[in-house]
Amino acid sequence: MIDAHSDIRNKLEALAEPKYRDFSMKLIPGCERMLGVRLPALRRLAKEVAHTEQWKDYVGDIDKPYLEEILIQGMVLGFVNVPFDEWAAMIDRQVSRITNWSTCDTFVSSLKQTNKCRDDMWQHLRLYLVSTDAYDLRFAAIMLMAYFIVPEYIDRVLALLNKIHHEEYYVKMGVAWALSVCYVKFPDKTIQLFKHNELDDFTYNKALQKICESFRVSNEDKIIIKAMKRK
Repeated sequence: MIDAHSDIRNKLEALAEPKYRDFSMKLIPGCERMLGVRLPALRRLAKEVAHTEQWKDYVGDIDKPYLEEILIQGMVLGFVNVPFDEWAAMIDRQVSRITNWSTCDTFVSSLKQTNKCRDDMWQHLRLYLVSTDAYDLRFAAIMLMAYFIVPEYIDRVLALLNKIHHEEYYVKMGVAWALSVCYVKFPDKTIQLFKHNELDDFTYNKALQKICESFRVSNEDKIIIKAMKRK
């Protein structure tokens, strides 16, 4: 039987790679405690936790958590099957633990069950979109990108991304990334937003840059996009 916290920490310490830790910490501003365990190993441990009766204990508070422990908590929530209201409350608690882009984006990628409850999640995300907290907004933008760039939501997604304003770099980059994916999937609608928008210059230009970096955009279209850059 797995002890909710100490047993998993012991396993993480055994899997730790100091060189990988040192390299990764340079890429993740805001990360203060990290062991250096790779994502595939974390997913295996998360799945292990999710299939025990103690998984709810594990997604509770952890004293001085390592980055990997927070990542596992988020991954566990992607494996479990509970009513949406209960799931949303756990998601809210996990979002409150986000202090960097890595925990944010890895958590979002774990929440694939959103595809089965888009309407409920859409309503829940609107609470984050009116927040002034940087990682609430980053979480919302990446969630929109990951699960809502589909025909029935695209117009609303574009409208919401257009309204996100925050000075934090990782919010701007999250919005830019989401807009670039909107363009790849719905170029005509996204172009219309680019012609009439409320985006700050940095976010707008970064969105164009990321579109031009995409292998799914033709060279001809990239020429048009580059010409739209603000000086």
